[in-house]
Amino acid sequence: MTVYTSVLTIAIPVTDQDRTKQMLETLGLKTRLDTELQPGFRWVELELPGGGASLSLVQAGPNLPAGIDTGIRLGTPDARAARETLHQLGMRVGELLEWETAPPMFAFRDHDGNQFYVTQVGDRP
Repeated sequence: MTVYTSVLTIAIPVTDQDRTKQMLETLGLKTRLDTELQPGFRWVELELPGGGASLSLVQAGPNLPAGIDTGIRLGTPDARAARETLHQLGMRVGELLEWETAPPMFAFRDHDGNQFYVTQVGDRP
């Protein structure tokens, strides 16, 4: 019996939902939902142009701190250009790794220190 069929959304704790939403929209994500689910609990959900799981921005707090390693791997057609764009947006970007046995990749941290990973897709060795 199949219990799960997909990953729907991944929650990321942030200190400023508007700032992170704006940054992700600049990178091409589209806001799917931005609403207060209950008093004091705003849910901001963004989707990638290619579909798949969405990213949800939730307010960080004592029990849900920002500055985590999200484990999220994002795909891009051009890792070098994506890295430069993130650098221009003020993100802390890591070195572009270019190995013969893997596609180009790098890591970056958002304004809250949440870590993401980026891998070039479509040009695999």
